[in-house]
This record gives sequence, structure tokens and C-alpha cells, in this order.
Amino acid sequence: MQEDKKDMKLAVLIDSDNVSYKYVKAMMDEIALYGLPTIKRIYGDWTTSTGAGWKTVLLDNAITPIQQYSYTTGKNSTDSAMIIDAMDLLYSERVDGFCIVSSDSDFTRLAIRLREAGLKVYGIGEKKTPEPFIAACDKFIYLEILTNKDGKKDVETKSATGTRPAIQKAHVNKISEEVASLIINSVNDVADEEGWAFLGDVGNLLLKKQPAFDSRNYGYTKLTPLIQSTGLFDIDQRDTSNRGIKHIFIRDKAFVQNGK
Repeated sequence: MQEDKKDMKLAVLIDSDNVSYKYVKAMMDEIALYGLPTIKRIYGDWTTSTGAGWKTVLLDNAITPIQQYSYTTGKNSTDSAMIIDAMDLLYSERVDGFCIVSSDSDFTRLAIRLREAGLKVYGIGEKKTPEPFIAACDKFIYLEILTNKDGKKDVETKSATGTRPAIQKAHVNKISEEVASLIINSVNDVADEEGWAFLGDVGNLLLKKQPAFDSRNYGYTKLTPLIQSTGLFDIDQRDTSNRGIKHIFIRDKAFVQNGK
């Protein structure tokens, strides 16, 4: 399968019972960062009044609606249809990865099965999504960090000090001791003998340990300003053979203080 994100063909399967149409534009922009969405389907009962706001959104984003009748009150009939289609696509070998858009833990086993087959799985859902589904994905993106309550994409601004970018939104988490420990341990896990770790390697390891880790959850557009905000790390920008491109290395300040 293709590892280059630019070439990765993705199947986007959306559970309309768990997503508002106001999120779709920002969500599709996000998905484009990880690959080319060659198959875009959304599942729901379009005969009900709840599907009224979807028409324009689906046309504008070329998403194919799949009709799934609600045979029994209180039962989510879209789950089985999405799972069947996902398995058909898996065996057809037409895609390199999947975006499963839902906050429903019923898709946990599907995500695990797709990853077992060697495909990338990106999950997208609300912060209420159960942890098992999040952990089953290669990466999980919260809808709340993509749009604000009005459905508009968050605007990047500068913080009060003007030294780093910040995001103005209502859904920003605090950097807890647990998160700080996660970053510190990840840095030390990939650091060289002098304690320096390439930031790209740190970011990759953070995702492996916690698929929902995203700098935007804490109000920062990138990992670098998030790292800077903690005050826990030394930062070294090193020149590369490509003019104007620098590699960022970080080191736990405690590494030097402890004389390691």
C-alpha cells in the first residue's frame, strides 16, 4: 500500500446519525491532508426530516448518500451497512486507507480488522467517542477542533505574547501532568545519547501511543508551539542540506539538570 499521503487513496464512510452536516466542509478539508478521498459515502435514512439540511452539503462535496431505512425504532441501522461496504472495499483492494466518521464504538472491531489488513484507519468523531474506538485507529481527529459552534473553521491568531500561534475556541484542553508526562517519555524514548530527539519522530510516537493526540486539542496549530508552551524542553533548530529548511530537535531539560 502507498505510504505517501499525497498518493494514498482513501474511502470516506460517514455515519450521518453521529455527525452534523455543519462539520462536513471542514472535515473534508482535514481528510485531504492525509490522502485523496476517492470514495465518499454517507449512510442514513434520507426519508426522514433529519436529512433535510444535507442536500446542498452533499452536492458541494460530491458525497454519495446511501439510503438505509430505520427498520426498528431505537436501532442504528447505518452501522451494518457501513461495515458491509467497508469489507467489500477492503477485499476489492481499491483503497489504501479508510476514514470512518462516527462517534460510535460499534466501529471498533471494523477499525481493528482494517488495520490488521495493513490499511491506514483515520477516525473522526466528537469528544464523546469511546476510548476503544479511538485506540483502534491510527489517528483520531475530534470534530470540535475543526469547527466552532457556528460551523466555521477556527481562525489562527497570535497569543497575547505574540510569540506563538494559538487557536481561539471553546474546546481547548489544558496540558495536564499526564499529557506532559506522555510528551516527556516519548522524547526520551527516541532521544540520542545526548538527549536530543527529532521532533518528527516524537510526533509519530505520540500518535502511536495515543491516536487522539493533536496539538489543536490544546489550542496550538502545530506541535512545536505546544512544546514551547510547556517550558519543559530545550529546542534546537538545525540546518539541513535544503536551503531554508530546518529540522527541529528537542531535549528534556531534566536530562541536563540530572547530569545524564
